[in-house]
Amino acid sequence: MIRWPARRRLASALAVLGAALLVAGCDTLGYYYQSIGGHLGVMAQAQPIDDAIATANGAHDARLAQRLTLAREIRDYASRELKLPDNGSYRRYANLHRPYVVWSVFATPELSMDLRKWCFPIVGCITYRGYYDQKAADHYALGLRRDGLEAYVAGIPAYSTLGYFDDPLLNTFVYLPEGELARLIFHELAHQVVYVRNDTAFNESFATAVETAGVERWLAQEGSPEVRASYQIYDKRRRQFRTMLLGARDQLVELYHSPLDDDAKRQGKARIFDELRQTYANLKKDEWGGYSGYDRWFEQPLTNAHLAAVATYQQWVPAFTALLAQCDGDWDRFYAAARKIGDLPPAERDAALRKLAPPATEVKPLTALRATDAGSQTSATSQGQ
Repeated sequence: MIRWPARRRLASALAVLGAALLVAGCDTLGYYYQSIGGHLGVMAQAQPIDDAIATANGAHDARLAQRLTLAREIRDYASRELKLPDNGSYRRYANLHRPYVVWSVFATPELSMDLRKWCFPIVGCITYRGYYDQKAADHYALGLRRDGLEAYVAGIPAYSTLGYFDDPLLNTFVYLPEGELARLIFHELAHQVVYVRNDTAFNESFATAVETAGVERWLAQEGSPEVRASYQIYDKRRRQFRTMLLGARDQLVELYHSPLDDDAKRQGKARIFDELRQTYANLKKDEWGGYSGYDRWFEQPLTNAHLAAVATYQQWVPAFTALLAQCDGDWDRFYAAARKIGDLPPAERDAALRKLAPPATEVKPLTALRATDAGSQTSATSQGQ
């Protein structure tokens, strides 16, 4: 049963989307229909978490019952300790019988790290386009490739409707390790606190900073020693993975902004991706003891879009982390300060964040470009090399 405040939010959201449908073209019309129908389909399958736990126990599914109980505890903690919204989000559960809730399409030009943007009602312009059906996402990505773009289709376990709907817990993420489950719930709830239209990097970096600090507090206060140790190993690997990708991303940005001709840039691009794969192989062998958790990511044909998508989530994380420290860890003060920055015009917003801390994806100056007989290449001065 939908609560009255949620009904009003739902009506408001559908009214805006309905108005958009009236002025949309055929392609856009079909996309909006799949978006609305897909989300309402997810909502229709959700049941209150207490009922879901009872159903799981009745089916002798102790694992699901335990995970839902843990998710309920994490959800309560999010509002009580992190001052995240105390609403119906993540207080219902749905089994979608598929591995991801949506598949997002990211796209860039061949020799650029600039992600293409799509603009929608409510959320504004964002750097991805989501589909509830993987085949539809793959089909759209194929069209982008035919137009000369590089496209990356990523399975997404969760998303936020920014408080317009009560987003449910899903089978796509409820079985994640404890620290990862907390991280995801904190991240998606953070989008309901501060959201700036047309600025994906700001929004994702803010939510990532909230999730990171939130998980640290959750594990320190609620996690067992075994869970904390396991998460520290997992988190270290993830940070190393991100550092490696951001390093390659920075090298590619330098390359694409250099005066080299396109053929030389293509050669340099291929070399950077080859070095990235070798760096991963070395890291996996020398430090991770053969851990293969990122093998699937590296088994696919890598593109600019893969690296640009990762950078979007990390760009301003150092700035928001510094802002939280300035607020002495007080969540209400932090959220108010983040909203104040978010209300600034784009150039002033970026300047304010840069003043707090350099962006995680700061591109290094072109000081080490050199020519070779076979073409030209950038020097390996970025992180991850």
